[in-house]
Amino acid sequence: MQRALRLSLALPIVAALAACSSTAAPGDGAASGDTITIEHAFGTTEIVGTPERVATVNWANQDIALALGVVPVGMAAQTYGDDDGDGVLPWTAEALDELGAETPALFDETDGIDFEAVAESDPDVILASYSGLTEEDYATLSEIAPTVAFPEYAWGTPWRESLAITGQALGLEDEAAAVQADIEAQIAAATEGSAFAGLSTAMVFVDPTDLSTISAYTPLDTRVQYLEDLGLTTAGSVTSLGEANEGQFFGAVSAERADTFDDVDLFVAYGDQSLLEAMQADPLLGTIPAIRSGAVALLTDGTPVAAALTPTPLSIPWALDDYVTTFDAAAQQVP
Repeated sequence: MQRALRLSLALPIVAALAACSSTAAPGDGAASGDTITIEHAFGTTEIVGTPERVATVNWANQDIALALGVVPVGMAAQTYGDDDGDGVLPWTAEALDELGAETPALFDETDGIDFEAVAESDPDVILASYSGLTEEDYATLSEIAPTVAFPEYAWGTPWRESLAITGQALGLEDEAAAVQADIEAQIAAATEGSAFAGLSTAMVFVDPTDLSTISAYTPLDTRVQYLEDLGLTTAGSVTSLGEANEGQFFGAVSAERADTFDDVDLFVAYGDQSLLEAMQADPLLGTIPAIRSGAVALLTDGTPVAAALTPTPLSIPWALDDYVTTFDAAAQQVP
């Protein structure tokens, strides 16, 4: 019920921006014929005029376009978190419905970017500000259409920056700012008075069949950044791990060094109760205070709620209440 309410508040903004889609007049920053220049990790991309056919690759970029009322002609099929096997995550499907649009062409990225399929969609621009493009990927895509890559690190572009870059590329900078303000207001309202505010946290992945290593996502990762948006703080151990793994979105720590994470009040992890029980029973991981006390927010791996932790302008309102409820419950177990 709460999720439906949040979407009913968020999606009218998307619907109101539908007039800004490919057949509409450009925003203030992209008068017809103007050239927009965007710098990124692989150089500079120039976009002449307002793109009418927008393609997106990798994760999140389709959601950003849709949040601005622009329906892509093609986008990457999603597999992680796709609960019905149609290649479209639930919040993306709801935005398409709200805009009265059919599902765009879906690019199968199981074995990397399907360049032929992208070319067949005949785009004017390809959006990949949040992506893991290689320089070779970028060069190949740029032969198809002007391509907007990530500004600095692969998979490291914060959702606000991706939104701003996409707004610039599409001539919809004012609309992007409005979407950002709306999302930030929703986050503030949902987290007001939360039990987890200010707690130190680590977002981790632990293989339940191999407890010899605990992998933590670094401050470069957008999931860690999103946890801070929600009011948690990044543990010092995670910050140090990021410094030791510069440019990487995660780092691995041997279970023999489990005390590295003694400064964590609350863990967020992909898994279920069986994972927590296995960690608590482990002679090394079980010594970590937060794990021993059960202060672990579990997100069932492969579900839409787990997928939504990598934030987009559409996934944030969709899963916000789930996170507040889950994190509040875990906060009750903080030692």
